Amino acid sequence: MKRWMVFILIFFALIAVAVKPAHAFDNTKYNWSYKPAPTHTPADTEETYKALLKQSDSYYIGNTEEKTLYLTFDNGYENGYTETVLDVLKEKKVPGAFFVTGHYLKTAEPLVKRMVDEGHIVGNHSFHHPSLPTVNDSKLKDELDAVKEMFTTITGEAHMQYLRAPRGEFSERTLMLSKELGYTNVFWSLAYKDWEVDKQRGKEYAFEQVMKRIHPGAVMLIHSVSPDNAAALGDIIDACEEQGYTFKSLDDLALNQPLP
Repeated sequence: MKRWMVFILIFFALIAVAVKPAHAFDNTKYNWSYKPAPTHTPADTEETYKALLKQSDSYYIGNTEEKTLYLTFDNGYENGYTETVLDVLKEKKVPGAFFVTGHYLKTAEPLVKRMVDEGHIVGNHSFHHPSLPTVNDSKLKDELDAVKEMFTTITGEAHMQYLRAPRGEFSERTLMLSKELGYTNVFWSLAYKDWEVDKQRGKEYAFEQVMKRIHPGAVMLIHSVSPDNAAALGDIIDACEEQGYTFKSLDDLALNQPLP
């Protein structure tokens, strides 16, 4: 065998070793969680989680040295309050990121179009909202592709960069496979139990729950099915800005912030 052929074979063998296929990654299921800290102090999370997020170029928090906030909304279904949320964001000139499912795309096309028209990010929350570690590589890809294709059909926009894992459940495999598919996984460092629509406790409660968790670099998870959140959002934005915080887009986080 000629020497140049040997070199080529060695080169491709090294690439094969260096590029680990998604199915070779560990699929231990983790449930995202963070460690709340005293008021205005950045939240933390498990060291294992931080290592996995760094490995996969994922995020849960921004630069903790800057008073910057990132508003994100999970939209599994429409409950009648997203229009109010969009009205507030438009009035306050604040960007948001909305993570949508297939159900949401099927039932709330005008709202999805409005999100795009008004400059917000629309992210992928999977089509059927499964626990991603429980589906194989092919099914995971299908879940994400189906959302992206329907989003493009509705809006004409081909780009979809951000992914929020349904239920906050993930593994090394799901992080790395979704990265290979072009997604940035975005978790969160601020949230509260706001998704139970039959257990809403009023605008003031929502305001207090969010404000006591505010911290520099916070990625805020808010569920738009909550009437309390919709009612409190304007006051939350005003109060944060009065404290010197600035709301920015996830694009700013991905482009300008160091990985955790």
